[in-house]
Amino acid sequence: MLEMRAIVLKIKGREAEISPLGGGGCGHCNSEGGCGSGKLTKMFCSSQPRGFIVLNQANAKVGDEVNITLPEGSLLHSSVRMYLLPLLLMFAVGFVGATFATDTASRDGYALVGSVLGLLMGFALGKFLPLANDSRAVVQSIVVSRT
Repeated sequence: MLEMRAIVLKIKGREAEISPLGGGGCGHCNSEGGCGSGKLTKMFCSSQPRGFIVLNQANAKVGDEVNITLPEGSLLHSSVRMYLLPLLLMFAVGFVGATFATDTASRDGYALVGSVLGLLMGFALGKFLPLANDSRAVVQSIVVSRT
């Protein structure tokens, strides 16, 4: 089971919006001997804190520091949904698009349109397919209560 600490930002019924604490990694992002992933993060990721919706089983309140747990296998399941599904649909719909071409000159165009449509369908399916309740992150315990 994966664990992390976070701060509760909002409560919405049985769910809580949380913001993870700490930057993760080894802490040597900007040092001379570090791998430099901190620079990539600054370049490609927003500096705004990210919020995530999790189940609030510990009945945490706004401002509480909590332990968040993510069940085993849920990270792999999410990766398949967000990476493998769009890739497979891109190839499959691109192949189907190429088979609709009447001549060899237009085959590439049909394949390109099919591939883009398949990729977009895969991203949409990955985003909107419902998650199983047992694969969601959960507020497991309250570390520091602010109220």
